[in-house]
This record gives sequence, C-alpha cells and structure tokens, in this order.
Amino acid sequence: KKILDIGSGTGEFLYYLKSKGYDTYGIEIAKKARELSIKNHKLFIKDSLSSLKEKNFDAITMWHVLEHVYDLDGYMTKIKDLLNDHGVLIIAVPNYKCFDQKFYGKYWAGWDLPLHLWHFDRQSMQKLSKKYDFKISSIHPLYFDSFYVSLLSSKYKYKSSKLIQAFFIGLYSNLIAKFKTKEYSSLIYVLKKSI
Repeated sequence: KKILDIGSGTGEFLYYLKSKGYDTYGIEIAKKARELSIKNHKLFIKDSLSSLKEKNFDAITMWHVLEHVYDLDGYMTKIKDLLNDHGVLIIAVPNYKCFDQKFYGKYWAGWDLPLHLWHFDRQSMQKLSKKYDFKISSIHPLYFDSFYVSLLSSKYKYKSSKLIQAFFIGLYSNLIAKFKTKEYSSLIYVLKKSI
C-alpha cells in the first residue's frame, strides 16, 4: 500500500508506517522538518504535490493540515487526482461546534487566526467532500485534542495555563460529545471517491 502524508512534519507517523511495511511518501513545506525526516528516518519527502504521480496512492492523510491550505480548490483537486479509484482520504480538522469552543469563545485555540484559514464542521466537510466527488464513509473523534486545545485556549484567555480547569473543560467537552452532541473538539473524516 502506498501512503502519502501531507504535512508530514519530522516524519514520525510515516516512519512508523514504513516500519510496518507500507510504501510511504510525505509532503512538508517546512524545510527544517523535511530535512530532519529525510536525515533521521530516510523518508521520501517533497515540498509540494506537483511532482507526484496521479492515481498513485492507496491512502492520503492530512492531520490538521486542511485548515491551513491557501488554495483549497487546487489542493482538493490535486489530492483527488493523486488518489487511486479505491483509495481513502483521511482528514483531521478542528470542529468549531464543540463544547470547548463554546466555553472559550474567541479565545478557542481551534480558531488559530491567522494560521487557520478555514473552519469546519460536519456540514461543511460534507459539502467539501461532495464538491470533489468524495463521500464520507466514517467520522471518528480525536479524544485528546479537547485537552490540548483547552490548555492552549486557557493560556490565550487567562494568560496562564489553569491546568486543572483546562483538563476538566476538555473532559466535559468529550463527555458532552459522546453522550449528546457528537461534536468533538477535532474530528477525523474518512473519505472515499464516489465512483
């Protein structure tokens, strides 16, 4: 299986997959991170999608990357072309309908302006998927993101960590999502091509 990780950082995720026998490729625009992943893990990492072959990948992953992309249309079109007809696209993004966003409001770390150019919820991901001929096959929570995002949000709002409060807000956000809203702090969307 050929896997492309977009926003591969220093390559730990791809290195793990490579150790399990996967054929791994990465895209990382940060030069230092790219160099470290090549040096430390002997990975194939490029700085853009342009040099990659179409219909070549069984899976493409984007872990908290899509919200940073300037040319959303161009990126989604290229990803669709790179993925083979039976491949999967895995996208993790913050979910602005979660409880921790409601609690922290404008201080919610998931907004992360000006770094986050796009903000998603289930409906917008459904529209985005449909526009590029994908269908969402499943949605999964990233449980630990609520704790991390609450910790960052607490720093923004109170100018200090408030570690215990942040922990309980993250926990409460997960509990509200699990038993009531299904709106976790971050969601993983598994998309397949509509053939």
